[in-house]
Amino acid sequence: MDDIAVHDCTRCEELCASRSRIVNGVGATDAELLFVGEAPGAQEDAEGEPFVGRSGDVLTEALRDRGLARRDVRITNCVRCRPPENRDPTVEERENCREYLEAEIDAVDPAVVVTLGKVPSEHLLERSVAVTKEAGTLHDARIAGSTRRLLVCVHPAATLYDPSQRETFDDALDEALALVDDEGSDGQSRLGDF
Repeated sequence: MDDIAVHDCTRCEELCASRSRIVNGVGATDAELLFVGEAPGAQEDAEGEPFVGRSGDVLTEALRDRGLARRDVRITNCVRCRPPENRDPTVEERENCREYLEAEIDAVDPAVVVTLGKVPSEHLLERSVAVTKEAGTLHDARIAGSTRRLLVCVHPAATLYDPSQRETFDDALDEALALVDDEGSDGQSRLGDF
């Protein structure tokens, strides 16, 4: 799926100056679950893979606890370049990168898109989102001209700063897996037995 990888982009001058590389999505190219974060952090920028820092450890462990590996799902971000000082990507930066994200979602064709945190939730739902209140809720979102099932989830980092968010995070992941399992009851699931 090299057609969904971005190899050269200069749309955001500030991000081009702050990145050491473009960080493309990783994992299965036919995944049932596609996770969307906000942007690469320092470690992701250094390693060239999304969610490999402490937040990534939380996500990887949570997947493993549910019988899944990172290679079984797709993990990506709203923007593919690290913002300076690890700030949130601006609306303009997210919009500049939106066609790449939409192309990836369209190509992977997941059963459920899981947004990890406020930035990707608001970006894809195109409205204000109270993530801790809406975590685990399912929405229909128009993405790349198609209606997609989107599940809001707290960011894995939230569980590091506020351990009480772990249950919210876990419950949202369980809901995402239940949605995939329900779809799989008619033979459509590509996750297998988890």
